[in-house]
Formats: sequence, C-alpha cells, structure tokens
Amino acid sequence: MNHISSFKNLVVIFLFTGGMLFSACSSSKRIATNENMPSLKDVYKNDFLIGTALNADQILQKDPRADALIREQFDAVTPENIMKCEVINPKWDVYNFDLADKIVEYAGQHNMLVIAHNLIWHSQLSPFVRNIKNADSLEQFMTHHITTIASRYDGKVKGWDVVNEALNEDGTMRKSVFQQLLGDDYVVKAFQLTQRAAPHTELYYNDYNIEQPAKLAGCIALIKKIQAAGARIDAVGIQGHWHLGRIPLKDIEESIVQYSALGIKVMITELDIEILPRNLPGADVNQVTQGNAQMNPYVNGLPDSLQHRLADDYATLFKLFLKHKDKISRVTFWGVNDGQSWLNNWPIRGRTNYPLLFDREFKPKPAFYKVIEAKRDSKDK
Repeated sequence: MNHISSFKNLVVIFLFTGGMLFSACSSSKRIATNENMPSLKDVYKNDFLIGTALNADQILQKDPRADALIREQFDAVTPENIMKCEVINPKWDVYNFDLADKIVEYAGQHNMLVIAHNLIWHSQLSPFVRNIKNADSLEQFMTHHITTIASRYDGKVKGWDVVNEALNEDGTMRKSVFQQLLGDDYVVKAFQLTQRAAPHTELYYNDYNIEQPAKLAGCIALIKKIQAAGARIDAVGIQGHWHLGRIPLKDIEESIVQYSALGIKVMITELDIEILPRNLPGADVNQVTQGNAQMNPYVNGLPDSLQHRLADDYATLFKLFLKHKDKISRVTFWGVNDGQSWLNNWPIRGRTNYPLLFDREFKPKPAFYKVIEAKRDSKDK
C-alpha cells in the first residue's frame, strides 16, 4: 500500500477526515466504504456523465464491494463483453439476451444510463459470422443482427456503439470481413439499420487513436460520409487507451474541436492509462506478444513515484475535458478497478497493471483524488 502522507495536504484532508467506515451488506459480509469519499458522478454532474465498464460478475452483483463502488461513483455503465456478437448472437437466429437484459434492469434500479457496446465489430465475432463467404449472407446477418438487438433495447439504453474500430492507423478502412465482402459502405449501412431499429437511441462511432492526425482525418471523412447519406450519428467515441507520460494532449484537444465542428458530441469511451512497458501501439485486441519479468516489474505493488505520475496524468486529462465540457457528453473508464482491467492480459497475458482510479481492493488511489481536485480547482465550479 502507498502512504498518503506524501501526497498534497488537500488529499490528506479528504482521506483522514472521512475515515474508513464499515457497513453491513445483505450477505452478512462487511465491506469497507468511506461515507465522506467524494463521488465522481456527483462532482461532475454538471459537466458530463461518468461511466464504467462492467463485466458479467458485476452485472450479476456477485461482489458487494464492486457493487457499492459502482453505485456510488458512476451514472453510466457499459457492458464490457456481454453485448458483443460472440455472446449475444452465438449462432444464426440464436440470441442470448439474459445478461444484456440484466444490465438494463440493474441500471434502471440505480438511476444509471446504459451505453450498449457494440453492434458491428470485426473482433469477438461468433464463428458462424467468420465463416460467411458471400456478401448476400453477410448483409443478411448484419440486417438481422442489428434489427433484432437494437430494436429490443430501443428506449432502454442511452446509446449504441454502432460500429467499432473500422479504421486503420493511417485512416483508411480496415480490411475486416465486413469491408472485404460489403465494401466501405457497410458502416453507413449499419448506421441506417440502427437508426431504423432504434429511433429513440443515440448512435455512436467508436475507435482508438482517432485523436492521432492521420486516423483523425480518416474518422472525420467517415463521419461526413455517414451524415451525407442521411444517417444519424450523434457522437464519436475516442477510446482513451493512453500511456503514462505519453498522453498526446495537443492531439486530443484538436480532435475534440474538430469532431465537435461536425455537429456531434465527443465521448471518451474506454479510458485507462497504461503503466507497464509494451512495444505495440494502439489497442488492437488481436495483437499479442510474449512477456518476461522485465515486462511485468510491479507484481508486488506500484511505487509511490508512479502512483503520483499516474495521478498527475489523470488530473491533466480531466482539466482538458473540463475545458471542453460543452463538447463532451461522457467519460467512461474501461473497468471498475485495476484487477478488472483488460490491460492485465493485453498485449501480454498475466501481468499486474494499475491503469484505473481504484486499486484491487476497490480503494481510491491518489489518481482518484487528483480527478476530484481537478474539478474543484476549475474556474467553473
């Protein structure tokens, strides 16, 4: 554990005036909670939604500590995996809505909004989709898949990531199964189908590195193409998978301004800050590498120096988000705590990573208090 005494006096006051209180949960276990700990969703309630990604166990409320933290801190939730094709549509005409229904029910009970993720993505496809070899069959799948799922949750979810990660790093279209069989216009078709099936739901395009100049240009061209076709697109999601000490703040700010100029909102959709070394750029889940001890240096805990660097990076990011809060509708962290993060297993499996605001015991890290402080230090309280 890191000692708070080395942190700023303001943070010390936050931590020690509240104290750690204990409350009983229904399972008779006792979970630690700080009743005076600030709430992200309350602190930022006038700025943008604060979201998190939930895994299946969290949707099923299996861990009382996670459940308490989720309800206290977040007002938007995104299913990490259970609405992806391989789970929700495992076979042609077979749909598994159980967990998807549960996250909608869970959110409704706790005054949260659901951001549904996602309808069309080249990865985590069901095997039957990967085996489709002709355009007519793939278009039939896409039509049935989108219409069935999007219509079921119309008005029950805030928005859909309609298409996920359709672009290469140079801004050209990725050679996915959808692009190869249906051409570049499959993205426009997906938005048209979703608009028809879910007229009361917001529609988003979501991708990583789309703050980088070349990919930004490609994404702007794609959004303009969707708009020119008469399809609705309400926001673009910049996946905030950034690395400690290398966050491209200038590019992020420029991209926010350029996307907003298209008449749409901007969302930071999968925020985490990578601590560990890696040699791969981007966030392509299909890229994996072999690891060694040097690539997993903090198995026994993160040094204070890195905790504070992480905190400073998060503070700088949120100051930027606040500067452009008129353009940003949501900031979603990709996981509730460090133990849940996908970065423990990507691009090297079995590492111990620390990219979020809460540690493996669901306790707030210095980064959490820096994010709170960023708002309280802002000119517009």
